[in-house]
Amino acid sequence: MCPQLVACDLDGTVVRSDGTISPRTRAALARVEESGATLVFVTGRPPRWMHPVAEETGHRGLAICANGALVYDLHDERVVESFLLDASTLRKAMDTLRARIPDAAFGVEYGTSFAHEQSYLLRWDVGRPHVAIVEAGRLAERPAAKLLLRHEGREADDLLDAARDVLEDLVEVTHSSASGAGLLEISALGVSKASTLARLCDERRVPAEAVLAFGDMPNDLPMLAWAGTAYAMANAHPDVLAAVDRHTASNDEDGVAVVLERAFAY
Repeated sequence: MCPQLVACDLDGTVVRSDGTISPRTRAALARVEESGATLVFVTGRPPRWMHPVAEETGHRGLAICANGALVYDLHDERVVESFLLDASTLRKAMDTLRARIPDAAFGVEYGTSFAHEQSYLLRWDVGRPHVAIVEAGRLAERPAAKLLLRHEGREADDLLDAARDVLEDLVEVTHSSASGAGLLEISALGVSKASTLARLCDERRVPAEAVLAFGDMPNDLPMLAWAGTAYAMANAHPDVLAAVDRHTASNDEDGVAVVLERAFAY
C-alpha cells in the first residue's frame, strides 16, 4: 500500500551536494502528490531559505521549517503556524550556554528574519536582506523560532554533549552539521521535526504507520523514529545510520527517488 504522507529532510537528503534537486528526484516528489499522498519537507532551514526549494519543486506541498518551529506553505510561501521559544527561556538558554561554552557566538531565527551578534560568522548568503547584526543582549527581546550557537574551534557532536549537560529540560537541542565548525540548533522544549509532523498528521488523520520519512542528520532522528517507515541516506551521520534499519543511496545518487519510485510505482 502506498504511504499516505512522505516526509523528507532537505539538505543532505533530497538536496544534492551542489545545492540542487535532480530532475529524477523532482519527478519522484511530484509523483507523491499525483498519487494523492501528502508531501512535506521537514527541515532545519528557516523560511528565508525556502524559496529556491519552492521554485525547484513547483510550489507544491508544505514545509516544516526550523526543526519543527514553523509550518510553511510552499504554494504561496508563507508561515501558517509557529511554535516559538519565549523570550525569557531564550535568554536563560543563552546565558547558560555562554557560561559553559565561553567562546560561543549566537544567532536567532525569528521566523522570516535573522539576527546575530558580531562574532557569529555566517556561512550562507541566502536571505541576507533579512539579516541584522545586533548587540548580544538584544537577541532575546522577543520570541524566536530557533537559537543557533556556533563555535569555530569545536565539532558539533562535542558541542551537543556539552550543551545537553547544562540545558537539561529547558529546551530541545540538536545539530545538522556534517563537519567543520560546530553549530547547534535549539528549539522550544517539546518542539522537534517529529512533534510538528505528528501534529500535522493528526490534523489530516494520517497514522504514523502510513508515513514514509527520509533523513541524514541527528536533527532527523526524532522524525525517523516516529514514522512508520524510515530511511537513512547512505551519506548520513553515523548516529543516524546506526539508529535506522533501512538505508538508501546517498543524496547525490537520488536515494529518495530510488525509494519513492518503488513506493509509488504506476
